[in-house]
Amino acid sequence: MFRISQYMQELHDPTPLGAKRNPPGPVVIWNLVRRCNLACKHCYSISADVDFPGELSTRQVFDVIDDLKDFRVPVLILSGGEPLLRPDIFEISHHAKKKGFYVALSTNGTMINESNINEIAKVGYDYLGISIDGMRKTHDDFRQKKGAFDASLKGLKLCSEAGIKVGMRFSITQDNANELPFLLDLMEQENVDKFYLSHLNYGGRGNRHRGHDAIHKITREALDLLFDVSWACVEQGRDREFVTGNNDADGVYLLHWIKKRFPDRYDHMRAKLAQWGGNSSGVNVANIDNLGNVHPDTFWWNYNLGNVLKRPFSEIWQDTADPLMAGFKTHPRPLRGRCGICNYKDVCGGNTRVRAFQTTGDPWWEDPACYLHDQELDINLEDYDQEQPEPLDLKTREIRFAS
Repeated sequence: MFRISQYMQELHDPTPLGAKRNPPGPVVIWNLVRRCNLACKHCYSISADVDFPGELSTRQVFDVIDDLKDFRVPVLILSGGEPLLRPDIFEISHHAKKKGFYVALSTNGTMINESNINEIAKVGYDYLGISIDGMRKTHDDFRQKKGAFDASLKGLKLCSEAGIKVGMRFSITQDNANELPFLLDLMEQENVDKFYLSHLNYGGRGNRHRGHDAIHKITREALDLLFDVSWACVEQGRDREFVTGNNDADGVYLLHWIKKRFPDRYDHMRAKLAQWGGNSSGVNVANIDNLGNVHPDTFWWNYNLGNVLKRPFSEIWQDTADPLMAGFKTHPRPLRGRCGICNYKDVCGGNTRVRAFQTTGDPWWEDPACYLHDQELDINLEDYDQEQPEPLDLKTREIRFAS
């Protein structure tokens, strides 16, 4: 995740560089249930409105939470499917809060209503994210359900009225990029605390729809708008948070935005962004799916590192006998192609590796969604490795999804 507002605040009020501090453990995004009342076109878990066998019991979930706490995991993001379809979601949430985690709930928002908002508020979620993918017609089309927009917006309003920190999540594609200004206006109208723009990643249904990934020009225009709005909020002292996910080239693009407007602060901000380091899949970000399988992040569901019912997460996560995890934990990563010769890979960390894997079979090849030009990355084309990648012999275990 790239925290735009954090770096805009740093740009506005610079602080000493200091030593880099790594988090004590990875942020864990946990897909507790795969069932969902919607069938979103960009769903990475390919959920459906049916019960999926083999999901963890409440007791098993508690045991894993206890192991995560012992492993010093700081953040739990509870997701699905639709997590509110899990009957014990509040019991699980309360247990996680008692253990001292920062607990977030990731939901489509359609199931939040007057009958459960008090119970949701009692949990004390540190953050609750609701997906809004455009104006009413666009959102309903993405979610493949008429009325989904109105239901999600109602859930968002109820959370805001209950004093819950709530955010809007927007997955940008060519089909909805032009509606970003509308969503930013909606954010203001509904007094929403946070806005999260997710670049389309190639996993699950998102992989099927990657032909609709926002072209590079559209991506740049969207980021320009987010940067301008975020900077205005900082200058005006307004408490709004803007973040992006699934394209760590955003950090490099911000540097070029800074270079045009505040060239005297470029060196300081480059050092700060290099400390961030970009993509942290397999290191500071982890995923557990509904069956207990562990993945490097939420978009690697076709690659299992182990299962928490057979082996503690704390052991699985530290095991570098796995070739993919060994590469993730290598610094710098063994990047190839355009990413390998990029002079900003210390900032973006090689971006999102699953896109390279989905398109070429090689997780270390260049990320096709990097939208910066060669000259912006100080790339010398004479150094470019034109040899096409061959699929690596990775320990891939396919998970067969229901259609």
